[in-house]
Amino acid sequence: MTFDPTHPTLSALIWETEMNPTITRHCRLIVVESQSIVGKALCHLLASDRELEVICDARTLDEGSIAVHQPDLLLIDMDDFAAEFDDLIAQARIASPGTRIVVLTSHAQQQSMQRCLACGVDGYLVKDVSPGELIRACKAVARGETYFDARVAGGLLRRLKSERPAEDELSLRESEIIRLIAGGLSNKEIGDRLCLSEKTVKNHISRIFSKLQITARTQAAIYAIRNGIA
Repeated sequence: MTFDPTHPTLSALIWETEMNPTITRHCRLIVVESQSIVGKALCHLLASDRELEVICDARTLDEGSIAVHQPDLLLIDMDDFAAEFDDLIAQARIASPGTRIVVLTSHAQQQSMQRCLACGVDGYLVKDVSPGELIRACKAVARGETYFDARVAGGLLRRLKSERPAEDELSLRESEIIRLIAGGLSNKEIGDRLCLSEKTVKNHISRIFSKLQITARTQAAIYAIRNGIA
């Protein structure tokens, strides 16, 4: 890992920080980028913000170093480690559970972001973001927020919403009723269990059938079991 604090720009920043006690660093971070020149550029950019302290930059993700430094933030270029990305993120989490992770990538595909979400990353940015947005994202994630590129996140959320299981559209009461249907209870038994009139139970079941586009109790039971309601 290498990070040159004697670089003229960084030297000036370090001098300013030492001379001005009001300047504080709130986030210690490591940059992981396989291309040295890109990694250096990212370090210089991030170190220009008074709240960010770049500990070092690395060509590979070294969980040993992460364990030693316990950084607040890890900025990693996903494109460099696409094949083993999931395992690397898991290793980083084990090495430093408190470290938050921001991913940089050239991929604006929803599947890529979804993969990162599944790994538990805290931020996702496509590489054409402005320098200012990258800094804002790192600071936001360091504060405990999440930050995902809106251009990709919007499409992903719309797709996930359209693919959302129908049980998410059921009210809590309707979910209770369909679970009892799957348990073989009659309308009267369901009413007794939930302290509802039989007529109210029938009304709920009618709405359930309409939402799920089914016509029989057996279909409701099968649906409940398949979708983990029962």
